[in-house]
Amino acid sequence: MSTRPRVSTRISAISESATLAVDAKAKAMKAAGRPVIGFGAGEPDFPTPGYIVEAAVAAAREPRFHKYTPAGGLPELRQAVAAKTLRDSGYRVEPSQVLITNGGKQAVYEAFATLLDPGDEVLVVAPYWTTYPEAVKLAGGVQVDVVTDETTGYLASVEQLEAARTARTKVLLFVSPSNPTGAVHSPEQTAAIGRWAAEHGLWVVTDEIYEHLVYGDTEFTSIATAVPELGDRVVILNGVAKTYAMTGWRVGWLIGPPDVVKAATNLQSHATSNVANVSQMAALAAVSGDLSAVERMREAFDRRRQTMVRMLNEIPGVFCPEPKGAFYAYPSVKELIGKELRGRRPRSSAELAELILEEAEVAVVPGEAFGTPGYFRLSYALGDDDLVEGVSRLAKLLAEAR
Repeated sequence: MSTRPRVSTRISAISESATLAVDAKAKAMKAAGRPVIGFGAGEPDFPTPGYIVEAAVAAAREPRFHKYTPAGGLPELRQAVAAKTLRDSGYRVEPSQVLITNGGKQAVYEAFATLLDPGDEVLVVAPYWTTYPEAVKLAGGVQVDVVTDETTGYLASVEQLEAARTARTKVLLFVSPSNPTGAVHSPEQTAAIGRWAAEHGLWVVTDEIYEHLVYGDTEFTSIATAVPELGDRVVILNGVAKTYAMTGWRVGWLIGPPDVVKAATNLQSHATSNVANVSQMAALAAVSGDLSAVERMREAFDRRRQTMVRMLNEIPGVFCPEPKGAFYAYPSVKELIGKELRGRRPRSSAELAELILEEAEVAVVPGEAFGTPGYFRLSYALGDDDLVEGVSRLAKLLAEAR
């Protein structure tokens, strides 16, 4: 009998998505009749706007969309994404520099798979989204963490990045607004980081999927626009999931220099062929339309953001900086680790999150999933009443910690 492992070492090393796992557990408990409130999934609670749905219905009736289409995306959608990028970011690209992908996650993987050779290092600011490490690992790259905390609002400085840079560093991953923290770099900070990357000949992969979800007087700044001297060493990742409440439609894109886009398209041609045509036509309606539906969602998220941060900061032992973008709060719970709670002493934020789910029926994602133990991520992309009820349960339970 063969002693070889049944599953490859490469794939065995991949961790399950922690955010999806927490969401799945919460939904299973709900299905079993428990009144769980889930703060785990990064998913707008709004339906996809009606005009987008109607575009998909019309596309489903069109015979030409029942067939294969170009692996790189429908030409009209690539054109529309190029136009939308100029409109929203001031960054001019040709449609040929756009690759339409099966959601933002495929764009993340294909960017790293195209840029990295084994041993190449990627600077990743922690806390980070759970998919980035796995995509870097699958591409043969080495992730180098640049750890931030609540004292700086989870923002990395040029000095921190420079301290982490080595002769093997090839890519800086730049994410603003950030998942999981909601941190947003100012235009000045963005420009300084971009100039540093350009000075050292680094590639910048920038995930801009939360570009329209910023609050107050906070500005979104694309690093590609802010630092023209980066030239053709920028890859932009984006998609329709968050902005247009289209997480289930699975349409994202990668924008980059022609050689990178051509190589990534070759990869996609073998991995998945084209993105589903009906979804592509829905995305075309989304990116070609105005942003009025987006603005209504943003206003609701802003209201919920303020409520959640206020309530979290009223809990003894919890400190939550104000997120400036996305739809997540990332409070520190370090003061609660090791305290007695319902006869137990959680030794980590992961154990504390498990206790909270069991005792308060509230699902949060522990900071271990994002590279920084001692924190929770809570999404405020859920209804106002559920948000208040969920944080109230959290406050009531954590008040018992001794």
